[in-house]
Amino acid sequence: MTDIRRRDALSGIALTAAVAATQANAQSSALAAPVPVPAFAGGHQPKPLRIDPAKLNGLSEKLIRSHWENNYQGSVRALNMIEGRLAAAMADKDFPPVAYSGLKREELHRTGSVVLHELYFDQLGGNGQAAGSIKDALALSHGSLGAWEAEFRRTAMSLAGGSGWAILAYNHHTASLHNYWAWDHTNGPAMSTPLLVLDIYEHAFHMDYGAAAAKYVDAFMQNVDWEIVDRRYRALRKA
Repeated sequence: MTDIRRRDALSGIALTAAVAATQANAQSSALAAPVPVPAFAGGHQPKPLRIDPAKLNGLSEKLIRSHWENNYQGSVRALNMIEGRLAAAMADKDFPPVAYSGLKREELHRTGSVVLHELYFDQLGGNGQAAGSIKDALALSHGSLGAWEAEFRRTAMSLAGGSGWAILAYNHHTASLHNYWAWDHTNGPAMSTPLLVLDIYEHAFHMDYGAAAAKYVDAFMQNVDWEIVDRRYRALRKA
């Protein structure tokens, strides 16, 4: 009888341990793979190129495809990964704030990169000739279209040798058009909608122009599709 009671006791201990282990594993799985919500779904997909990069003037197909495949798509993948990590962190009540800060900064950085790159590639494929209501609006906001372009180019060149974006944006707070300087993907101007964006990171031009950023800016301006820029402007004005 003693042996039977001992075996029963050991069996009971083993069963309790097994149940505890199962519960622990279930909790661990819940933390490792939380049910995704829209904010952390990580389902971003690369946007296809709208134009044939082989037909651009002064920007090689090799450059554009490398930029689109490596830099842009790299940010799409990174954003999906970061959103997954944010979801896991929110399921962990003991996740340290300092580590969460790093995730949130990277979320902002990658979101900016995805959005700006999509705007960048979509606006290529034109003849560089400004047209439409945006042309008149820029002449009004800067004194002339030539004055606006000179300031946009100067903004871009102020970033040359470093990194960032030159952004023509409509500021909803002041109801005006401005060229903004952005050191990286997180520096979006407050209360503003980008209309024309120029990537001035070296990956956007070094393959074709080396350190000659001014020649890249020239080539970029020759390829802007102002119909797209005007469409963005008219859409926000209508809204």
